[in-house]
Amino acid sequence: MGAEPLPTTMAAAPLILGLQPAALSDHVARVDWSLLDQIPGERGGSIPVAIEELEHILSAVKAHMLCTPDKPSPIKTIAGGSVTNTIRGLRVGFGVSCGLICAYGDDQQGQLFVSNMTFSGVNLSRLRMKKGPTGQCVCLVDESGNRTMRPCLSSAAKIQAEELTPEDFKGSKWLVLRFAMFNMEVTQAAIRIAKQEGVSVSLDLASFEMVRNFKSHLLLLLESGHIDLCFANEDEAAELVRGEQNAGPEAALEFLAKHCRWAVVTLGSNGCIAKHGKEVVRVPAIGESKATDATGAGDLFASGFLYGLVKGLSLEECCKVGSCSGGSVIRSLGGEVTPENWQWMRKQMQINGLPVPATTYI
Repeated sequence: MGAEPLPTTMAAAPLILGLQPAALSDHVARVDWSLLDQIPGERGGSIPVAIEELEHILSAVKAHMLCTPDKPSPIKTIAGGSVTNTIRGLRVGFGVSCGLICAYGDDQQGQLFVSNMTFSGVNLSRLRMKKGPTGQCVCLVDESGNRTMRPCLSSAAKIQAEELTPEDFKGSKWLVLRFAMFNMEVTQAAIRIAKQEGVSVSLDLASFEMVRNFKSHLLLLLESGHIDLCFANEDEAAELVRGEQNAGPEAALEFLAKHCRWAVVTLGSNGCIAKHGKEVVRVPAIGESKATDATGAGDLFASGFLYGLVKGLSLEECCKVGSCSGGSVIRSLGGEVTPENWQWMRKQMQINGLPVPATTYI
């Protein structure tokens, strides 16, 4: 990016909107297995924690860093959250006009969030500042590039369902959401208003724990017929069809495709499978198979896929663009793509015969 922040004032409504009820600061750090063994819960997942536990984990990471000066691993703090990553990727890497519906606290973390997203050129006219803390999340990246996340959102400033208005959605084409049980009321309100305004809805399944623990609520959401596009990774897909005969990514894809116009299951280094109508495609991963940090891989895949949809690309091309953008973020630490890795993505798109965005902000 250049030295000056990008303009956020747009005459027209953002083409793609993201709803992230609570702003989030991600604290990303590389750690080894010994530290992860001290963190309760399954590796690779995302379990909510209280602020005391989040601060304890951050202290443990800092203490661990001091014990290994030969492997310095500074904590990287950036605006985070799945929807934020997707929206920022669409704006910065693809030049798509995007906005966020979000609340942030009157604290340092909130100012960091606003500053980062302003610099990225995202329309923040739908942001609300509230008294209280901004959400935070510790993202621990292990030696294999997998991330274990511990978000703290219980007391964070959040958008409430009754605060949403038709004006928030009017004129936009897509709404990007993440499945979260504790945000279900505002999610349902957003979907209802979006549909009234003719806005299509994209849903990410969030985490295998969220699918496992709240599957009945997720099924009701999918069966409503209001989700146009759904993304699931391999672990989330496994939870979705657990216990069923012939359970696997393909079965999960078929299930999602019954309820959504587009269904996508990402398979990490094995690429992805997707279905739209009767068309099914399988696309291999693009670029290196080993991730430096898998944080944001699915979020940036969604950025590329949505870019493909708004540009009218084929299902296979949408998957390939998603693979390029998802591959760009795993090459460095955190869910924000570096300028060098955006250039890598553009090169991969050219190699694969994909239409490179005419305008990017890198």
